[in-house]
Amino acid sequence: MAEIRIQKFLSDAGVVSRRAAEREILRGGVKVNGHSAEIGQKIDPERDTVEYLGRIVKSDFKRYVYIMLNKPRGYVTTLSDERGRPTVAELCESVGERIYPVGRLDMDSDGLLLLTNDGELANKLTHPRHSIPKIYNVEVRGKIDAETIKRLSSPMTIDGYKIRPVKVAIAEMKQSPRHETTILRMELYEGRNRQIRKMCESVGVEIIRLTRVAIGNITLGNLKSGDFRHLTRSQVEYLKNC
Repeated sequence: MAEIRIQKFLSDAGVVSRRAAEREILRGGVKVNGHSAEIGQKIDPERDTVEYLGRIVKSDFKRYVYIMLNKPRGYVTTLSDERGRPTVAELCESVGERIYPVGRLDMDSDGLLLLTNDGELANKLTHPRHSIPKIYNVEVRGKIDAETIKRLSSPMTIDGYKIRPVKVAIAEMKQSPRHETTILRMELYEGRNRQIRKMCESVGVEIIRLTRVAIGNITLGNLKSGDFRHLTRSQVEYLKNC
């Protein structure tokens, strides 16, 4: 069998995406024939033995799993956490396969998170040039005026990077005897680290709650916080064809 790069092998086997494979290789989580792998190293899947976190990876592993999770606040989007914080992996243990998050939601945010062991799809969905929108409901303190909406929708630089324009609209106004809040609907085509929080901070808007409600036409629906469900075949095809 022809040799292939170790990152592609791990991705094709549904273990991790190519970019995630590079990170795992750098930290020593991947071995080839008992030795630490190197980025770009070529292997023969029929002759070489590849291990990931101590588990032998089979080249014929093709049971792909695709789920959507309603991530609660307080959970980190990772498979393990050195600080002992609860992780999204704990919520998906019953899946029976090792799956990993597609993108991230910060610990203080909640809502829709996709997880899979299909490395190629994960790589596609997280690529900077990918055009599937991510839609958020952002509850902020106070009444938001048209000028603030315009500023949030205008070109903006975050951490030295000029972000793509974000669609921002008022979805709902909420008022109680004690306080008034506004729910903004924000549509992003990229996901810089804590982008929405930094955007709101830059215009003096205080976020109360940040919830991802949709990725493209895949929505949370009535999925309860902390629960997950498998994507339908049509939803998987939609993501692959975006």
